[in-house]
Amino acid sequence: MSTDTHTTGRPRPAGVGRAATITLVVVLIAELMNALDGSIVHTALPSIQADTGASSAAVQWIPAAYTLTFALALITGGRLGDLFGRKRVFIAGTVLFTVASLLCGIATGPEFLVAARALQGAGAAVMVPQVMATIAVTFQGESQAKAFGMYGMIMSLGGVLGPVLGAVLTSADIAGLGWRTIFLINLPIGLATVLFALRYIPESRDQQARRLDPLGMLLSSAGLLLIAYPLTVGGEKHWPAWSLLMIAAGAVMLAVFMAQQRAKTAKDGSALVALSLFKSKAFAGGLAAQLVFGLVSGVFLLTWVLFMQSGLGLSPGQFAPASVAISLGGMAGAMLASKWTGRHLRRVPQAGAVLIAFTLVGYQLLVSAQQTGMPFVAAVAPMILVGAGFGMVGAGLAGLTLSQVGHEDAGSAAGLFNTAMQLGTALGIATASVVFFHHAPAGSHGTTVTHAFAGSVWYVIAALAVMWALMFRLPKPAKTAKTA
Repeated sequence: MSTDTHTTGRPRPAGVGRAATITLVVVLIAELMNALDGSIVHTALPSIQADTGASSAAVQWIPAAYTLTFALALITGGRLGDLFGRKRVFIAGTVLFTVASLLCGIATGPEFLVAARALQGAGAAVMVPQVMATIAVTFQGESQAKAFGMYGMIMSLGGVLGPVLGAVLTSADIAGLGWRTIFLINLPIGLATVLFALRYIPESRDQQARRLDPLGMLLSSAGLLLIAYPLTVGGEKHWPAWSLLMIAAGAVMLAVFMAQQRAKTAKDGSALVALSLFKSKAFAGGLAAQLVFGLVSGVFLLTWVLFMQSGLGLSPGQFAPASVAISLGGMAGAMLASKWTGRHLRRVPQAGAVLIAFTLVGYQLLVSAQQTGMPFVAAVAPMILVGAGFGMVGAGLAGLTLSQVGHEDAGSAAGLFNTAMQLGTALGIATASVVFFHHAPAGSHGTTVTHAFAGSVWYVIAALAVMWALMFRLPKPAKTAKTA
């Protein structure tokens, strides 16, 4: 049986000492860079368009290129860490991310920038699974729950800082660089991360002799691309026939991929995905819950932003405090998850789902009653509770799902887990086309938008109920097990 080892070759114990703490800080800084770069670019898009002469289509692809490449390469990125060492692959991913950030910062035109953003997303896809895998193999028990809670806080912090930092850096026009500084800021951070990783992160990997699975990499990436691309752009084009055909072809491709993985596992055990992961009901249930969580996030956050701006008529500047409220709530929820998950296990993310659902029931009734006359405070204050629920689910779900995985497959599991979130979010955005945009086409304002949003909230609540039920497959508290 394989064992997870660090550079000394001995099994690594759970650690909460200085070395383990520094390891956590280093990998979380890398995750913060990824979280920032997923959102920092949005506030700079008008400046980028004015400076580079980018078309509307090119402007849309500047964030989309990063998101799509990130989603497509996560499974491969996670498995690379298992095979070649998570420290080594983490450093390689961080270097690629940092170099791509430099290319973004010196881009001379929109095509160059889109290509550099795709490369940046690929670097993130190699880097990020090692963050979760390193946490999973470095910590155990309550210390692991706290570490994943910190991971959730960092993701929420990135949501808060991204748009704000993008606006500040672009407006500051440091050394006349304008929007370019939103990418160039990654250079010193990335360099410092690599240097500290070389010194402090212990090496860990799957010790079984395995090889790369190029065919599996090709099939999984092609299948995800065929699904993720039409989900990303199909809604704005009113779901043409080609988009639906691509999704169907993607499903077939993923079915072929799974068949190939079974055959590869039986032949030499070097499949891209460790199919043994799915024998654990905790991992399978957590992965399904993560997919639905991504869907919930995609539907709600998109429709809520449109409700606030197109329904209530808030400007982007007026909307900023609302965005901060939900992100700060997320940080608080992740902090609670880090303290409670170790003792209460699945009760924490389930409580988060219930908190979101009950808050949204009240919010829906308030929106239906107030319509466009809804006061700003009433529209924003409940989002603190919604954000707290998101934080409890996100941090608790990650820890409980990955804690059930053997160290040898931690990278593969982290890649799958992140892919589920990305695919779920794309599915949620696509679902919004049905539950929201069908009732409020692009350009709608006022009561049309508020009605559409109020209706979409019920779909979100229904999805939360499904997610809550899936979480029963996660580990339950030992005390509950004794009394069951």
